[in-house]
Amino acid sequence: MNTSISSVAHIRTLLESLPGEDAVATAAWAVREPQLTKPAGSLGRLEDLGRWLSAWQGRHPPRLDRVCARVFAGNHGVAALGVSAFPPEVTAQMVANFQHGGAAINQLCQTFGTELQVISLELDRPTADFTQGPAMGEGEFAAAFQAGMAAVPDDCDLLCVGEMGIGNTTPAAAIPCALYGGEAGFWTGRGTGIDNDGLDRKTQVVAAGVARHQGLTGLDILRCLGGRELAAMAGAVLAARLKRVPVLLDGYVCTAAVAPLAAENPKALDHCVVAHASAEPGHRRLMERLNKQPLFDLGLRLGEASGAALAVGVVRAALACHTGMATFAEAGVSDS
Repeated sequence: MNTSISSVAHIRTLLESLPGEDAVATAAWAVREPQLTKPAGSLGRLEDLGRWLSAWQGRHPPRLDRVCARVFAGNHGVAALGVSAFPPEVTAQMVANFQHGGAAINQLCQTFGTELQVISLELDRPTADFTQGPAMGEGEFAAAFQAGMAAVPDDCDLLCVGEMGIGNTTPAAAIPCALYGGEAGFWTGRGTGIDNDGLDRKTQVVAAGVARHQGLTGLDILRCLGGRELAAMAGAVLAARLKRVPVLLDGYVCTAAVAPLAAENPKALDHCVVAHASAEPGHRRLMERLNKQPLFDLGLRLGEASGAALAVGVVRAALACHTGMATFAEAGVSDS
């Protein structure tokens, strides 16, 4: 699939006609699962994950031969407004750390057999301050979205999506605030650990940005209040859907980035599982709006796809159980 994104309207056209679950693969999963040597439903969400893999890969048994993590990095104009505990220079410094293997995401990907690629998006040119105007023009938004789409290989079996960008929990709060309403403080958290004064500033920035861009919907909210790495994550998730690749979403920023896709098409995130519940309070509220349940809650708030990469271990366990367990007949065990 070589889709060149030219406009928001083009993305909306792609979202109008999305592939659904594969009925044949899902039926094959449903035949095997009850025959395995365990009480029905006793493996809980591991069983659900096996079904999810089959349904969205479109095959049974599913495979996890090539698991990919894609971390998108971007810088934000609003970072200059004092919304983060760290300066914008840290984005590029952390990208270098990823490239040298020194970050948490490197260790998690190595542990669970996941291919990592980090995609930097014009780090020397932050997006515009969204309290003064749109964060991105339509051309730069389309380019960032296209970069995300291009990062998903055709032969990927499972995609982990994440980000790096100082200040990006501010657009992550602004997007659901614009999509779903409520006070800015309802969606805004401490991010990298700002103090009370910093949280007040950040909340005011979120409120000002949402007020500036009132009346927008879906992808226009992402363009005006998001950032390049958020647009790229949304692009990667759409490309994964078109290529029949199931997706593990990381925390708050990642989930906020793809929420506008669901605003355009309520089924747009059906192939996605949220890996973990972020310590950012807005993340749980956003998951409720999207009707998503996280796989685990470990108090993570690092970003960089770390929660999604950790969840790969759980998905591999689910696949191993579904494909490797004996059936009642094979084991000579009575199933009644």
